[in-house]
Amino acid sequence: MHSILNMSCPRCQEGEVFEEKNPYKLGTLFKMHENCPHCGLRYEVEPSFFYGAMYVSYGYSVALFVATYIIMNWIYEPSITDIIIALAVVVIVLAPVVLRLSRITWLNIFVKYNPEKRGPKLK
Repeated sequence: MHSILNMSCPRCQEGEVFEEKNPYKLGTLFKMHENCPHCGLRYEVEPSFFYGAMYVSYGYSVALFVATYIIMNWIYEPSITDIIIALAVVVIVLAPVVLRLSRITWLNIFVKYNPEKRGPKLK
């Protein structure tokens, strides 16, 4: 969970996964380091590895939709148009965050934390 929230390497939890921390810098949204700068873990385990992150992204998007709908109904009784507009805005605004979150979650499913990999940085 620590590496998911901090977008760090799942094995050592210290190295950066993405080249740019800001997900809203759209030119570098997909750019990831090939290997962890700290422990040397290769992030793309196999070719097209991150296609599986689409399933995680779908789950996060459904959770966002449900949360948005519940919050809107809690505050006032929205029309169907209000709901569609709100969901479209939420999806567009949070798309870069969801994309990165789904990639790092997918990576964490397959790579486990190893406390022995923490320590001095690789040269």
